[in-house]
Amino acid sequence: MTADHLAIDAHGIALVLEVPTTGLPCILHWGPSLGAVSADDLALLAAGVRRQAAPGTLDAAWQISILPAESDGWTGRPGLQVRTADGLHRPRWQTSSARAAADTVVIEAVDTASALTLRWAAAIETGGVVWVDVELRNGDGPPVELEWLEPTLPVPTGVTHLTTFDGRWTREKRPVTTPVPAGAVARQSRRGRPGHDAPTAALLTIGEPRWTAGEVWGTHLAWSSDATYRTDRVTDSSTLVGAGELLRPGEIVLQPGETYRAPRAAFVWSAEGLDGFAQRVHAWLRVRPQHPSSPRPLTLNTWEAVYFDHDPARLLALADTAATVGIERFVLDDGWFQGRRDDSTSLGDWVVDRTVWPDGLEPLADRVHALGMQFGLWFEPEMVSLDSDLARAHPEWLLHDAGHLSHDPSLSWRGQYVLNLAHPDAYAHVRDQMSELIAALGIDFIKWDHNRDLVDSVHDGRPGVHAQMLATYRLIRELKVGHPGLEIESCSSGGARTDLGILEVTDRVWASDSNDPVERQDIQRWTGLLLPPELVGAHVGPAESHSSGRTTDLSYRMATSLLGSAGFECDIQAFSDDERETAGRFAALYRELRPIIHRGAVSHPELRDPAWRVTMFTAPDAAEAVVVAATVRSLEDARAERLRLPGVDRSRRYRVRVRDEIGAARSASWVTPEWFSDGGIELPGSVLADVGLQLPALWPAQAFVLHATAV
Repeated sequence: MTADHLAIDAHGIALVLEVPTTGLPCILHWGPSLGAVSADDLALLAAGVRRQAAPGTLDAAWQISILPAESDGWTGRPGLQVRTADGLHRPRWQTSSARAAADTVVIEAVDTASALTLRWAAAIETGGVVWVDVELRNGDGPPVELEWLEPTLPVPTGVTHLTTFDGRWTREKRPVTTPVPAGAVARQSRRGRPGHDAPTAALLTIGEPRWTAGEVWGTHLAWSSDATYRTDRVTDSSTLVGAGELLRPGEIVLQPGETYRAPRAAFVWSAEGLDGFAQRVHAWLRVRPQHPSSPRPLTLNTWEAVYFDHDPARLLALADTAATVGIERFVLDDGWFQGRRDDSTSLGDWVVDRTVWPDGLEPLADRVHALGMQFGLWFEPEMVSLDSDLARAHPEWLLHDAGHLSHDPSLSWRGQYVLNLAHPDAYAHVRDQMSELIAALGIDFIKWDHNRDLVDSVHDGRPGVHAQMLATYRLIRELKVGHPGLEIESCSSGGARTDLGILEVTDRVWASDSNDPVERQDIQRWTGLLLPPELVGAHVGPAESHSSGRTTDLSYRMATSLLGSAGFECDIQAFSDDERETAGRFAALYRELRPIIHRGAVSHPELRDPAWRVTMFTAPDAAEAVVVAATVRSLEDARAERLRLPGVDRSRRYRVRVRDEIGAARSASWVTPEWFSDGGIELPGSVLADVGLQLPALWPAQAFVLHATAV
């Protein structure tokens, strides 16, 4: 390997850089492994993609540096923008160090016109995920305001479509696919959390994206707050994709000796469609030391069972019933703390309401533990109500412009405001109140909610969103270190904060406040583009959804719950005897199948009819597979399609049967295939993968579960 070319190759992915004599390195290749390449091969690769031009020309930035800049002849969005007291500063970078190991490359550079230094590192980690980390440091120079710092990687100019995401409350993760826009285009989130309409990722494809086939180049920012996702398609240079933290003016000012570390950006290439993209990210997540290793408990959350109507006797009885049907984790939701009879008061006062719970929560926690279940509790630590002891005592702890707040109190959202966790005293108040309860009750699990956007956030006279997010990460980490074994779920009025940044400190996410299983089919499918099912809460809601008014069969709700970390969020005491028996069978089925669902490869066999939603989970050794097939509308044809199962081992034979413990799916009986209603079928894997099985003509909002086992 020569000094002017660097290559790393791991996990089926390669990254090739050229290090010029002046300026920053550029990336010549990001994508599939190139196999064994010599130093001469790398030099020839560079020659093979280089333009013919006079030395030093700035007619165009033919190859893009790791931090594209106007001074390089780049006409897209700069990768970095900074200001000094003299105005916009244009760094003149000179690489001071460039080194590579098997899977990591590190570039260090200095700005010859200032005291700024840059560290850029890329690592190909498990699954083939390329993580890019960038740091900007001000040595001993005058203060420097950072406007943005956005890692980018080049993609082939042949990409035609861009997919990002949109949505709203109870309708998260709606994919938006368009032709790749011309020019430099930035899509931003300014909510102080990613938001229900978060871009989530930027995916570039040749043709519209498919689940099972086609190349995908994409990026995701592991950051739980404001973000910019960007694409640059300029006519005289490479096409770029990237992402970075969105900063407000004056939010980050680097004083002498200070360093800004940009949120990590993940870049993923797949030749096997969206499923391949997801499987790479899932593989990376599953090898983390903090990834949940114990079976994901079947959870009962009390919210849609009792809402704010907390009656100790009723909730004790609910815990008893939960244990009888096989629940493994019982979570008491909002309404347990002092004065909290509705959502307009008391956030920030994390003290048990003795008028409702005269003996405290100890009797409930003790009963839950005695029944062999984990005990969980709801908190919203980042928020505060004006009608609270905390706000009355410390109005200066609110993360809002005090003048604006006094002039216009309508800044509330769901009747609440934001608590400034970057204020040391506010941070200590929340930490200590929570820690005391965790220890006293033996809390095993926290549902950590976050029910509003951040608006007009001010900390120490400057925008406070960045500092708030870092303080939140720190608080979660500190609570988990102080209480080993504690698990925390990220809920943000549903799925408004489900990024890889929050998953660095939490153990699962709540995908949506919608428990409508029809809506959940797509919400969970697209949440799964990044997160494997064991990290995504998926509960059986009431027959009539509180968010849509739609009524669905219990079997359909249970089949949809199997797509994630399963549970119930309804009043199971109101179940009929038959429904309780079904709940018990579902609990047993979940315990049996979760090793496959929560460890296996997730795929989505494609069907032409848009009514179908099919999700397949294949065990790592391909000895078993689970398929959940559901309809979200009426079928287009009276004779449904064949379902092929591409995840099976083509060289083995499999027994495939319907697991009807949750109840039978309703269909037009005259077109139900024989295998479906006759105890299953045994076939070679090659037949299942290439020919498939005839599907029944299900009615709308019906689902069934298939279990394939090698024989």
